[in-house]
Amino acid sequence: MSGIPRQPERNRVKAHAVVKPAAAKRLIAKGVAALPIVEHALREGTIVVTLGTTNAYVVEELTGEPIDHGAFAAGVIDGLWNLNERIGEARDIILKRGKQVSPDPENLLASLAAGDVVVKGGNALDPFGTVGVLLGAPNGGTVARYVPTALARGVDIVIPISVAKSVHAPIGDLAVDLGSGRMSLGDGLPCGMFPLSGHPVTEIEALDLLFSVRAVHVASGGVGPGEGSVSLVLDGEDAAVESAYALLTELADEPEPTIRGRS
Repeated sequence: MSGIPRQPERNRVKAHAVVKPAAAKRLIAKGVAALPIVEHALREGTIVVTLGTTNAYVVEELTGEPIDHGAFAAGVIDGLWNLNERIGEARDIILKRGKQVSPDPENLLASLAAGDVVVKGGNALDPFGTVGVLLGAPNGGTVARYVPTALARGVDIVIPISVAKSVHAPIGDLAVDLGSGRMSLGDGLPCGMFPLSGHPVTEIEALDLLFSVRAVHVASGGVGPGEGSVSLVLDGEDAAVESAYALLTELADEPEPTIRGRS
């Protein structure tokens, strides 16, 4: 009957957690590394990790080696739509069967095939699972370099993105509204938007992949240390929820990367 509280299932518990931005990036990166298609590509194929703030954490999880987070970004939002002041210092990371190789753009694109993975971040996530990527470069930048080839050949596109970037409107509608030539005023570099389809990995997917825990995004933002955070409720078997919550507690002290825009 409605209105009568259900008895909790045995051995199932809930926990609530506030996940700060750097902790969310690390969690998402761990989820990407646990994705079966990524595990397969790491063993047998090629993984391309493009520049991005969350993607820097992905590189560390895949290689076990630290990376210069301040350099491993291209476009940034720092109060403006902006470019990383250190853009050009770092390049996309290419892993062939788990070993890092020097980028060779022409041969790389020619060799990409089904079973390989391109890791590309985004700026917006709509309710239907489509990711929006802001396009500052007139030629489409990283999206134009990799996405058509990947989609044509069946290369998997993995998209690390926080639920903090959730938007209400369909990305397709936003893409029609944006475009650098349509902007007369604004904060920073005018951009277009590309609707990117693939395999989004948010905090939700990461917790499921790592612990088989159901997570729900219940709030965004905060003040002070909670600025930019996401609040999650975890639900699952007691041992799994406890393990997931323990990881989130461990990640709470993850340092925020220092990235500055050009302007």
